[in-house]
Amino acid sequence: MTRWYTEKKREHYYKQAKRQGYRARSAFKLKQIQRRFAPLHKGDIVLDLGAAPGGWSQVASELVGPTGTVIGIDLSSIRPLDGVRFLKGDLTEDTTIDALRELLGKRDVDVVLSDMSPDISGVYSIDHARSIYLCEHAFKLTQSFLKPKGCFVCKVFTGGSLNEFIAQMHQRFEKIYQFSPQASRKSSSELYLIAREFHRNIHQ
Repeated sequence: MTRWYTEKKREHYYKQAKRQGYRARSAFKLKQIQRRFAPLHKGDIVLDLGAAPGGWSQVASELVGPTGTVIGIDLSSIRPLDGVRFLKGDLTEDTTIDALRELLGKRDVDVVLSDMSPDISGVYSIDHARSIYLCEHAFKLTQSFLKPKGCFVCKVFTGGSLNEFIAQMHQRFEKIYQFSPQASRKSSSELYLIAREFHRNIHQ
């Protein structure tokens, strides 16, 4: 019964994404995060990490409107999308960070989104560790590019290192919420962290 329900839910969001013109059903995860926490606003500059195939960038572009800016980064190529700039590169490499800095100029971003997932090995402890590794790199980017009072939304796999990572985030963000969107699979270990009120100096 549980497996049947999970498959039906996946099929529902997949079909809904096709109907509404979204590139991935994960678009509904960001929509549900937005409905609950409203991290994105008109005119915002948004950085979307792990952007392929572009579902989150589509939603972000709709929410920030024509006065906003969305920049997506991924290792994979992404088909062009109106209102979105894409960078192909590895965010753990300096060349990608330099290209991003050049694209932004002197501007900082209002929101950093990360829906990055590691290559799944099937070994839970390894997948959790890889997920934390990606989250730490995304968090590092917030310290270079996020405006004071900015917001960070990050997908992580639950596990033993999660609380330690959240403690790191609390050094830079006033409030951190944990959220499981309805569009996530019921059996999934993924969790979204919504961090608000960024500050540049470490907060003990």
